[in-house]
Amino acid sequence: MLIDQLDFAKMYQDHMQKAQRSRKEPEHWDKKAQKMAQTCANPHDPYLIHFRELMDFTDAETLLDVGCGPGSVCLNLANQLTSVIGIDYSQGMLDAARERASALNINNAQFEQLAWEDDWTHLPKVDIAIASRSTLVDDLKAALLKLNRQANLRVYTTHTVNPTFIDENIIHSIGREVVRLPTYIYAVNILHQMGINARVDFINSSDNSGFASVDAFIDSVNWSLKNLTTDEITKLHQYYAQHISSGKRIPYPSRTWAMVSWDVVDEASLTL
Repeated sequence: MLIDQLDFAKMYQDHMQKAQRSRKEPEHWDKKAQKMAQTCANPHDPYLIHFRELMDFTDAETLLDVGCGPGSVCLNLANQLTSVIGIDYSQGMLDAARERASALNINNAQFEQLAWEDDWTHLPKVDIAIASRSTLVDDLKAALLKLNRQANLRVYTTHTVNPTFIDENIIHSIGREVVRLPTYIYAVNILHQMGINARVDFINSSDNSGFASVDAFIDSVNWSLKNLTTDEITKLHQYYAQHISSGKRIPYPSRTWAMVSWDVVDEASLTL
């Protein structure tokens, strides 16, 4: 079979089903909102700096941030634009975003509780649409089309480069099966098959300093794998101790992201 005969949109959906990645309910993110407002929204974060540097603001006045979380990206860009809109399905995230906007004296940002799957037709079209670290959706083709439809000029999305959020050796050490998630390659190929030639850049925001404590290490693993058992926690303690005793620090998980961006294409000219 030739590559042009592959249905990348269907392959993506099959991959997500095989990975058995369940959709986290809004309440999960509500609990994380305040912490993420501190850890992910720092304007000096290399990820946010590089994201902004890669954007073209020519003739742009308005922006939509999908899956905005605590406003990490849209509030960092608000001073560049006339108005920004952030949407998220977590009310806790939106509350954190509004609190940050108030603290930063940003008056041109508004927020609304909406999910990827919701109807966006009441939202105004914007010049730029972005989806930062929020693209592991059930139907990627539909999501990309929705972004293209909502913007007048350009779209910027970021996707995982690595198929796992933590080192596979760590997953093996506790006896779990490694579940590999879809990466940015799907987005590039889905867009190509629709008739959109995307640009790809890479944002590396990894921290090589390593975990400061075993508790921080275990919290990080639990964030990704969820519901660690007592036996798994014991194995993680052993894994951590072995590395420390050999003079090694366990590095933070790789946080390399692919920015997949494109100039908006009229939907009538797309191959759907």
